[in-house]
Amino acid sequence: MTQNHSISKALERFRSFRYTLILEGVAVGILSGLVVVLFRLILEQADGLLQKALGYGAQNPWFIPIWFCVLSAVSFLVYRLLKWEPMISGSGIPQVEGEMEGRLNQNWWRVLLAKCTGGVLSIGCGLSLGREGPSIQLGAMAAKGFSRLTRRMKTEERLLMTCGASAGLSAAFNAPFAGVLFSLEEIHKNFSPEVLLSTMASSITADFIARNVFGLAPVFSFQIPEMMPLSQYGHVVLLGILLGLLGVVYNLSIGASQKLFEKIKWGPVRLLIPFLCAGALGFCLPQVLGGGHPLALEVAAGRFALPMLCLLFTVKFLYSMVSFGSGAPGGIFLPLLVMGAMIGGVYYGGAGMLNLVPDGLLGNFVILGMAGYFSAIVRAPITGIILISEMTGSFHHLLTLTLVSLFAYLIPDLLKCRPIYDSLLRRLLSKQNPSGKSELSGEKVLIDSVISHGSAAENRTVADVSWPERCLVVSVMRGEEELVPKGDTVFQAGDRIVLLCDENDAPDAHRTLEQQCQKMDELPRGSGIRR
Repeated sequence: MTQNHSISKALERFRSFRYTLILEGVAVGILSGLVVVLFRLILEQADGLLQKALGYGAQNPWFIPIWFCVLSAVSFLVYRLLKWEPMISGSGIPQVEGEMEGRLNQNWWRVLLAKCTGGVLSIGCGLSLGREGPSIQLGAMAAKGFSRLTRRMKTEERLLMTCGASAGLSAAFNAPFAGVLFSLEEIHKNFSPEVLLSTMASSITADFIARNVFGLAPVFSFQIPEMMPLSQYGHVVLLGILLGLLGVVYNLSIGASQKLFEKIKWGPVRLLIPFLCAGALGFCLPQVLGGGHPLALEVAAGRFALPMLCLLFTVKFLYSMVSFGSGAPGGIFLPLLVMGAMIGGVYYGGAGMLNLVPDGLLGNFVILGMAGYFSAIVRAPITGIILISEMTGSFHHLLTLTLVSLFAYLIPDLLKCRPIYDSLLRRLLSKQNPSGKSELSGEKVLIDSVISHGSAAENRTVADVSWPERCLVVSVMRGEEELVPKGDTVFQAGDRIVLLCDENDAPDAHRTLEQQCQKMDELPRGSGIRR
């Protein structure tokens, strides 16, 4: 009787909480926005201290050994934080995705405390890591804390975590639309009015808070005086292909660096290596330290000759592999955007030497490199296009950004290279929980998906689809009409179906929905083969 009451309560709540979610999205946006803004403010102070320390060491060589001792001590402190809360390792985005799929269960307050501290220590000491991944995880965990304290259902909690992730990216980069799109493309992997409206509310709210603190200026104040001439669109295609190939190299290198660091059995040494690299590079090539925001501005301003730009890219790439492979808390967004900017700059410089491109297009190639490299690595091209447009404060280059992102996306896809966060999540699950099951409460959850054109479920009945055990199709939304599903109900493209299942069965339900509703059906219609 209690179980039936719980199911009916979940269904009733699911059908009526669209507008409630908007208000809750605003609340989550305020909470997550404040957390991420605080994180950014502390990072700015840490970066100021880092620059003072490096400047003082350059003038007083006796301070250099002391600085290396400080870095060693900080690396051990980060190691202890990772031992206390392993979920803070790396970007944090795979952890959020794993929890959204029901495969992981994070302790929200421990992650908030440890990720903020570990991220500030790692990025603040100059490791080649970004603030956006931690910001997304911090935003999601702030939303989870809000959900737990207000006793929300599991289904609602996951939607609120999507709102928190959206707010986190929005506050980190002053990019509200990119925050919404990233949540839809990468975190939630599904589109519905509830997700769209609530993430928009949280993202805009967080962006409003961030702009009141950091100002209205875009993150990258590039001056791009002219549009890319139509005669140069061939270079956009070639650059997209190059970025796609280099994106494959990046993804494979990330996996290789993680495997290499795993061979180091003593944990403190794994963290010590990137911190010592930060110390050495801080006194000989300080441009590659941290996320690289100033470096991207210098590249766009044309302050580096081609050989120096190639050197900076090589060192930044290798240093990023060392920093992320060690497991230190920090993201890859900003470093990969900066490396994309350098690839665009190198391409422009090389083509310019051969008189293949006219003068004055450096800024164009820089933003094309950023968008294309993001698309090749993360495999979220729409997010990349909007993110770069918002970060540069200009939507005048959507056509070329779309073209370069398309080709940069296609190359890794043709080469069967997994998106970076998919690979990182699989690796995390194999290490944390080989069974793929997390210790969950067993609460009933609702999982929804939209049937795509050409998917396996299209034009099939409910009874024809092999659903996981202990899963039940409870609703089929066709436009504004809700159908009561029966065995002979035929699915149509565009239908939104809702599954009810035990929380422990959520991973199987997610996989089934992906296979039946989102992947293209490989068998021709009318082949007579029962799928």
